[in-house]
Order: sequence, then structure tokens, then C-alpha cells
Amino acid sequence: MKNLRWQIIIAVIALAAVAVLLISQSQVGETITQIIEPAAAGGVYVEGLVGQPLRFNPLLDTYNQVDQDVDRLIFSRLIRFDSWGNPQPELAESFGVSVTGEIYNVQLREDARWHDGMPVTTADVLFTIELMRNGGMPLPEDVRTLWNSVEVVAFDALHLQFRLSSPFAPFMDYLSFGILPRHLLEGKPPEEIINDPYNLLPIGSGPYQVADLESENGQITGVVLEAFEDYYLGAPLIREVVFRYFDSSAEALAAYQAGEILGIGSVSDDVLDEVLAEPNLNIYSVRIPEMTLILFNLGDTAPVFFKDVDVRTALMAGLNRSWMIDQAMDGQAVIANSPIMMGSWAYFAEGITYEYSTEEATNLLRSAGYGLPVEGDLVRVKDGQPLAFDLIYADEPRHAELAALIQEYWAEIGVQVNLVAVPADALVRDYLEPRAYQAALVDLSMFNSPDPDPYPFWHQASISGGQNYSQWDDRRASEYMERARVTPNHDERTRLYRNFQIHFSRELPALPLFYHIYNYPIDQQVRGVQLGPLYDPADRFDSIYLWSLETRTPVEEVPEAREP
Repeated sequence: MKNLRWQIIIAVIALAAVAVLLISQSQVGETITQIIEPAAAGGVYVEGLVGQPLRFNPLLDTYNQVDQDVDRLIFSRLIRFDSWGNPQPELAESFGVSVTGEIYNVQLREDARWHDGMPVTTADVLFTIELMRNGGMPLPEDVRTLWNSVEVVAFDALHLQFRLSSPFAPFMDYLSFGILPRHLLEGKPPEEIINDPYNLLPIGSGPYQVADLESENGQITGVVLEAFEDYYLGAPLIREVVFRYFDSSAEALAAYQAGEILGIGSVSDDVLDEVLAEPNLNIYSVRIPEMTLILFNLGDTAPVFFKDVDVRTALMAGLNRSWMIDQAMDGQAVIANSPIMMGSWAYFAEGITYEYSTEEATNLLRSAGYGLPVEGDLVRVKDGQPLAFDLIYADEPRHAELAALIQEYWAEIGVQVNLVAVPADALVRDYLEPRAYQAALVDLSMFNSPDPDPYPFWHQASISGGQNYSQWDDRRASEYMERARVTPNHDERTRLYRNFQIHFSRELPALPLFYHIYNYPIDQQVRGVQLGPLYDPADRFDSIYLWSLETRTPVEEVPEAREP
């Protein structure tokens, strides 16, 4: 189960979302002040998304972020996750797990309604799961495999039970799927649902419902959503949310500067400095589940020195990660010391940390037997073998800059690194999967996987054919992960993951470099926005029904009368 949720991604992809609200501008020469009134219900919030819409359907949006953003407002899930990665009820009124960890009971909210007024019931949940089991739906294979192994029983319209063949603690991740209405789609095969008109004007059960589509020259340019008054958590305060589509973050920023928009959902590197300079933007910077790290091939055909923990530790000590973040990441990252995401309930903040120290790195290499045999020689050698290897990376600017810095830092401690740029789409297929590399600079994406389960990437079972690309063959680490993913007790899982992280940080089968940052600039007129670490960019909308817009009333200043 869950062998595919953690994925290597090859390039830093700018998350494309921009927030907008039309505001009025004063005429030149007119003196205007504003009276700011308390936030109240009403108003229109317009957000720009960088990209193009395909289908508004939670089972069809996996590979299109802008669709996921819109779907988060239209559809509801059984559960959601808070910023710590803890499951919280959404359509579920309550949920519970058996002591053995094999049975999950869920009770739906009695007051949940579809936008057409029909009640949301367990029949809708069962219908959605049947679609996810079908091979005709374009879903990740691990999702389909899991649901085909789970027995789902509906006791009545509100109570259902999920029965697993064996305990699987990360199962909660799989309960965060968007629910589809059975009464509107029943009887249609997946091939028909994929191209059904429903995907443009869907009926959901979320805080907003589709009111209209905007189009130009046969292409959708925007979607208008209106507040769903019968939303089970209460009618949203903002009356309308409008999404409009842009080709780039630069276009969205220009729209904001022209007074057409209220904020920017996410920004690409090329406009970040301009965004930061905007005086009326509140910028929410939060950790996203993406990290950059260096993988070592620890297999039998790899360089023997990678098997020496002192060498791996020296390579970590030889990297100035703070400077790498400033120089190559524009400051948009946080130093990582663990393969588990910072901010997760499982993250061990008091674990081992690594400081940049060429002295420590040099001492470690010397103690490992690697010296400079000839005065002036720049590469350390042991038993005639130079400390030299290839580092592959995706052939794109940011990774090229990072690789060059890594090469420079390691050269200072007597390690020769040969940089090998490879096509982004070939890095996993041609190098990592066949284990045909020595060291690799990669980005690891864990979007939509709030559960911290590191099993797919570091367990012994994933060495051959799985995602343990480093081929880390460590029994102690594997036992921690095995026990954690079958243990329903939260405290015990936390302890096991703490032990795993301590062991990982001592062994360093890979070098965690930094976690990535997501920036969400939004105008100060928008109130109620609260963001913690995100597990998907669409999570920024989890509390949008509580957002409100400040009322600003322009008032013309009247000059005081002068005495004659």
C-alpha cells in the first residue's frame, strides 16, 4: 500500500495561483480618504489562477493544480487535515479507529446537502469509491490499489465502516477524497463521466456553488462561484468568489497593480521581488511538503566510500546550506535535518542538526583514511581510490546553480564532483529507477500526503523496484517504519518516528538540504486568512467560508472654511 505517494519531482514548479478583487480608483486630482468599516458578510473575491481549467471534478483534478483549487470550494471531503497533519472531520461528523487498527468507523453530518438540495449520504461515498476502484478513472495507481483492497459497508444513510485486511495507519490520507453526487452521475461509465458536461457546471456540497462560466473565443477565462447558504459549517461570509485564469504570474501581478485584483495566490521567482515590494499585500509564507536532498547510491555497484557514514557526514558538514538557500533559492526555503516534514506532528524538532564546518568535514575525512597524498593535490585518496564521483541533476537553472555550489563546497574539503545535467523527464526513469547513478540532487514531493509515513522511500522492501532509490539497507530503520504504519496509537507512532529520525540523522543515507516555501500574497482588505504549513496549495481555502472583506468607503475631503 501507498508505494507511490512520495514522488521525486525534477524541477521546482511554481505553484500557479493569483488572488484578485476589483477595487475602485480615484480620479487624478481628487482628494480621497477612506473610512474602514468592520468586516461583514458580502462582497466579491476574485482570484487569478495561472493555468487553464480542464474539469471541475475531484476524481479528475489530480494532475491540474488550478482545477484542484476550484474544486476545494465546490466539493467536500470526509476528512481534512490541519496544519500539523492531524485528521479533522469535514463531511464526517465523527470518526474512530479500532484498537487493532483495521476498522475505521465514520458518521456523516446529518445537515450536509448537495447544492441542489439533496442530502449527502453514504450512498454518495460508496458511489465515489466505486469510481476510484475502476481502472477507467485517471487516478494514481496506489489510490486504485488501496480501494480495491478495502471493504466498505454502509449501515444506513449516515454510518459506514471501512474494513482493512491488515492495520495501515496512513489510511486516513485516503479518506480525504472529494465526494461526488450519486444521483447525478449514477449509471454513467468512467469514460462518459470524464467528458460529461457535469465537469463544467458541477453540483457539489462545499461552501460555494457554480453560478456561471466566463469565456472568450470559446475558451474558459473564469468561473463564478456563489456562497452556498445551506453549507453545513455555515454560509460563507464572502458572497461571491470568482476565479480568472492567467498565463503567467507576471500577468497576474500586472492585474493587481492595475487595481483589478486583490492579491496573488502564488508567485513565480521572476516576480517575487516585485510582489514583496507591494505595500498593501499581506504575504503568508508557509512550508509546503516539498524538499531538496542529495541521494547517495548505497548499492553494491556504487562507490565504496558512500558506505562510510563518516564520509557521508563529512559531505553534509561541508555544505553551507544557508548560503545555498540565499543564493539559489532566493531565500524561499528552510534548512532541513529530517526526511519528515517540519511542522508535521511526527517531526522531531530536537533531533540532530548539522552546522557548516569545513574543519569538521576535513577531520572526518582524515579519520576515515582519506588524505591528500601529494602536496598541492586537491582530491583526497584512500587505498588509491580518489574521493570523486558524479552528481546528476535536472537540467534547469535552479538545480544547475545548486549543483555548482555543491561542487564548489565539496572541492574545498578535497572531494571532486563531476556535474552531470540530465533531462528533467529522464532523471527518474533513466537514472533513479534503474539505480544507474552515483549521487543525485533531487526534489521530493509529498503533496496530498499529510501522513508522515516514510516507508515508501526508505524501507528495505523498496530497494528493488520501489522508491528506495538510495538502496538504504537498514534493518533498524525498517523496523521503526514497519511498526509505525501498523500502529493506530498516535503517541506510539510519534515515538517510533522520533526514533527513525534520530537513526536517519546518524546514518545519513541521504543529505536533507531544505524544505520549500509557499508564498501567498493577499491584499490587507481580506480578513480571516490563517495559514499554517500546507499539504497542498488548495489547503489555503480550507477556512475560506470564514474569510471576509473589509469595507472601505471613499469620502471626499471638504476644505475647511477660511475667515474672510
